[in-house]
Amino acid sequence: MPIPVTCPGCLTRFTVSDKYAGKTGPCPKCKKELIVPDKSQEVVVHAPELSGPKDSKGVAVLKPLKRAEFKLSKKEMIVAAILFVLSIGFAIYGRVGFAEPPLWLTVLGVLALSFPLAWIGYTFFHDDELAEYTGQERLARVGSCAAVFAMTWGIYWFLAWYLGSKKLAEVDSLQFAIFVLLMFAIGTIGSLLSMELEFGQSLMHYSMYFGVTFLLVLLMGLQIAEPLSSEDSNSPYPGLKPKVKPSPSKQSPPANNPQTGKA
Repeated sequence: MPIPVTCPGCLTRFTVSDKYAGKTGPCPKCKKELIVPDKSQEVVVHAPELSGPKDSKGVAVLKPLKRAEFKLSKKEMIVAAILFVLSIGFAIYGRVGFAEPPLWLTVLGVLALSFPLAWIGYTFFHDDELAEYTGQERLARVGSCAAVFAMTWGIYWFLAWYLGSKKLAEVDSLQFAIFVLLMFAIGTIGSLLSMELEFGQSLMHYSMYFGVTFLLVLLMGLQIAEPLSSEDSNSPYPGLKPKVKPSPSKQSPPANNPQTGKA
């Protein structure tokens, strides 16, 4: 077996036959005398030994955990495609079939989308270094997370009603921003507690849910805030409609001057 040799003078690398192991010879380039290393100077790199229990033959009983790369199964991809088509059709039906989409239709859509979006979002954003939740535990955790996600829209509607909005579109710009921040806070906390993700992952988890449902609400034609409704674009205060004073129906005659007696 050839022996790799490096000349200490010119750093030239070459190989010699193993029969010259331990002998002295010149470098083929700089002709400097050097000693060919023998087997005693050979460095052998061994693989690290596996820790843990072993059987009588010294073979490890426990196998090391392998990192699971993110990959959507065929079943999940089919469900996601069906969900996408049904959601688009549902939103178009709400826009075309009704002059103004009823509240019950919107609530039904939010409830129907919460569980599959929470499931798909967890598949996307969970840490690959950690094992996924599976079986009944995953169903329970995704179900609780989906309930919190759906509750965030319920909180939006309740606050709008509590503040006296007969329609959701009567919520002004400042109220809408506060409501959305509150929804993101509750949704992110719900994902943190139920799915045990990192904060950034939980924020993206709820952001995906909010973005999909918000776009479908817009596609349905349901106005949920004043900036999304018709308003005076020249108004310096977005979300607030200008007040117009009513013009008098009849003009009153001018009063007589008491000193001159003339109008």
